[in-house]
Amino acid sequence: MTRIRILTDILANKIAAGEVVERPAAVVKELVENALDAGGERIAIEIENGGRALIQVADNGSGMGYDDALLALERFATSKLRSDADLAAIRTLGFRGEALPSIAAVSKLTLITREQESDTGVQIQVEGGRIVHVTETGAPRGTLVRVARLFYNTPARRKFLKTVNTEMAHIADTVAGMALGRPDVHFTLTHNGKTVQQWPRAADGPERAAGVLGRAEGEALLPLAAASEPFRLNGWIAPPRLARNTPRGTFLFVNGRRVRDRIIQHALFEGFEGRLMKGRHPLAVLLLHVPWDQVDVNVHPTKHEVRFVDPRRVHDLVRDGVREALERSERRRWHPDTIAKAMGDTRPAPPAGRTDIRNAAPASAPPAAAVAESPIAYGPVPTTPADGLPATASPAPASPPRDPHSPPAPPATVREATASNHPPAARPTQQNLWHADRFADLVVIGQYRGTYILCQQGDDLILIDQHAAHERVVFEALGRQHHAPEAQRLLMPETVELGFAEARALEPMATHLSAMGLEIEPFGGTTFAIKTLPSLLAEADPADLVRGLAERCAELGLDTDPQKILDACRMVMACHRAVRANQRLNDTQIRRLLEDLDRCQNPSHCPHGRPTWVRWTLKDVEKAFGRRP
Repeated sequence: MTRIRILTDILANKIAAGEVVERPAAVVKELVENALDAGGERIAIEIENGGRALIQVADNGSGMGYDDALLALERFATSKLRSDADLAAIRTLGFRGEALPSIAAVSKLTLITREQESDTGVQIQVEGGRIVHVTETGAPRGTLVRVARLFYNTPARRKFLKTVNTEMAHIADTVAGMALGRPDVHFTLTHNGKTVQQWPRAADGPERAAGVLGRAEGEALLPLAAASEPFRLNGWIAPPRLARNTPRGTFLFVNGRRVRDRIIQHALFEGFEGRLMKGRHPLAVLLLHVPWDQVDVNVHPTKHEVRFVDPRRVHDLVRDGVREALERSERRRWHPDTIAKAMGDTRPAPPAGRTDIRNAAPASAPPAAAVAESPIAYGPVPTTPADGLPATASPAPASPPRDPHSPPAPPATVREATASNHPPAARPTQQNLWHADRFADLVVIGQYRGTYILCQQGDDLILIDQHAAHERVVFEALGRQHHAPEAQRLLMPETVELGFAEARALEPMATHLSAMGLEIEPFGGTTFAIKTLPSLLAEADPADLVRGLAERCAELGLDTDPQKILDACRMVMACHRAVRANQRLNDTQIRRLLEDLDRCQNPSHCPHGRPTWVRWTLKDVEKAFGRRP
């Protein structure tokens, strides 16, 4: 007796469903792709209970006749391939002939469809892969697929589904991506009878991009167009200032198919080289058009990945196109003639490549591009009596002009060694880092590259990363203020528009954030109104702050422990408030930062785990100079 058996059709379909149907969003993707291939101009997606109870996709496309509708539920049955040549040049989104039978194998599926030429339509009901009822019915032209009780007969798969909001967030992201690629189609998405997202047919791509990404982002998008025949690239990218903390704002399409491709992703980052801070992701919609026979879309069951015949050419096209779009925008903003006219200066601008020495900046001045965002002054502030915490940091007063007849100021080392009589700060609870000394007792030597504070402690050299150190200070201060928040009310509430996933992730955290002084509330749809900011973050951009918090919440997921999400939110807030690299600090600001470090429970690391300080002993320095073996 042989041990090898041929699987039954139903079992084979269930196994195929494991590859095609990962979660409810995968079902939506397959059904919407079929609707687009059928020429649907209006596609309505109805969801109940995050896709567990119902997924319904209706279109007004070409529809199917009686025989075709029955064949569509068979494995490897498709209208999109006729020969081997068709497989080498796929022109449609769907082609495998596995989606419908695989979905039907793990659900209770109803298919209702009618061709334009037919007077009546056909309705087919399938349960667990078995056709149980076929009948003629009245129906509008097009196709409606109703998927009920997904994974009802595969409980092992059903138990791995996430919460309703998490699964719905994946569905909304899937539909949003497909809507970006097809502005000529009207999409409607509803959940439990309520409209979640609706994108009417758009006149052009920028209008649809603004509808999906948000009005503010849509207005700032830069058009992109490049060609290296027969390859063509077009789309839109946002300026670096609108970069995100996660890659959720990057949408890549190849011949109308949304993909995840490392080559295009790498080229996109190379195009932004020198303009993005580490850890930031560009906001971009890239539409790549290549000859059908130059790309293989049949390398992954879910068709998310593709393979190019000439990947280097694709990479260079994307990189150069993105770089040119950014440079073109910058030339428009900073063209010498434009600036001269704005300043009322009619003198001709100097030729390109030459600099007027009389107007040149001093060599010691840091380049303007080195500062990634507006610097936040870190000045001395009074201590709050209630908990000993610093209040909102206010800009340090400008140093008054020195009297030429007064004696010269002492060197920085002498000034710091004879600093004013500050009250001793509370010692950290952990073992002290400086052998019973405090950060405030360090002798400040100066600042290196506007980023690192150089200090001396005995014979040792101490380097402090000012951004990491200030992040730790603000992070712990926000935690201490949890029960007694100090907030600053905005003169006019500011609104911020988020994606569906970000909005759903942020909404349950509103109460916790309010306890830290950040008051937000829903303002309709996926828009939130910001009413107050924590006093420590008074100078932060409210919309950018809330958007960063929402992206972080969505990245962690709704199933994560709320305390972990809250800690992550505090990290985002601390990063927004902390002083930046390439930001000059005066002696008073440096002294205040060192004193605040002494109040921290963990002054040795920033909230992300990076060290705030390093120590070089005299022995290390002398070894580097060859003074000792």
